[in-house]
Amino acid sequence: MAERPIWRGQLRLALVSCPVALYTAHHERENLHFHFINPDTGHRVRMVTTDAETDEKVERRNLARGYEFKKDHYLVLTDEDFASVKVDTSATLTIAKFVEHGAIDPVYFDSSYYMVPDGEDGLDVYVVLRDAIARTGRMALTRMVIARRERAVAIMPMGRGLIVHTLYDARDLKDSGELFKQVPAMKPEADMIALATQLIDRQTGAYDPADTEDRYETRLRDLIQAKLRGEGLAEEDEPEPEHSNVIDLMAALKRSLGEFEKSITKSGAKPAAEAPAPSRRKGRASPAAAAKSAPAPKPAPAPETAPAKQRRAS
Repeated sequence: MAERPIWRGQLRLALVSCPVALYTAHHERENLHFHFINPDTGHRVRMVTTDAETDEKVERRNLARGYEFKKDHYLVLTDEDFASVKVDTSATLTIAKFVEHGAIDPVYFDSSYYMVPDGEDGLDVYVVLRDAIARTGRMALTRMVIARRERAVAIMPMGRGLIVHTLYDARDLKDSGELFKQVPAMKPEADMIALATQLIDRQTGAYDPADTEDRYETRLRDLIQAKLRGEGLAEEDEPEPEHSNVIDLMAALKRSLGEFEKSITKSGAKPAAEAPAPSRRKGRASPAAAAKSAPAPKPAPAPETAPAKQRRAS
């Protein structure tokens, strides 16, 4: 069965437009689902909706939604009330403005949708808009209605197409100022920044989708399969974390670089980035460098009876 779009309409910029359709970027990947079970009987438990005051059973289809405006006092809203404030769904996404690609912090991004051409018409407009947005390095902002809620969205290029991110309202986000106020306003030493940068460079590599694997779910699935086979899941030995307070940050950074170099040597892999050459003014040269720069040893003196020309023959 072909996937159905969640929205269809026109993407418009000024006087040009093209038909587009939106598809959810995420899908259910057979997530694990659990039921509440009575352990004494092994039967599922049925949840019963009851009145909080009278304990009488209430059918779910007869329930209404209420807003608590005062403790234990509710304003009941009907379906007609919700319908009266619904924002009309528009079949046209008119781009309101453009902002720089990095102007919106990723914390504002919510859900993602693929915006694809809807049919053969307007393919040239779609491609022009995609490439123009990509060339400027900006994002398009507009609004659309998804599931009866109007959402601000950002549109940006993604490969051969466009992707739409719904954006959180600023009121939905916590104020980070209170949480970060304990961070001291200090400027670290340049040498420490250089060492930390070197460590970052050496651990830089290409992104692999396996980096985001849900390892908890993987182990949970393994546990379920093992229990179905009547087995147990072997526990993995995890290294004990160090709980000592780091007093010498410079020494810790140097030790981290040393441990990384040891792991590279054991695995036989090459570091992701070469470290910058050490300064010639300070510090001691590495043994390899010292061997290259040291003068060649002089040959041992020959016996006095040998002619002078034969001293180089050996």
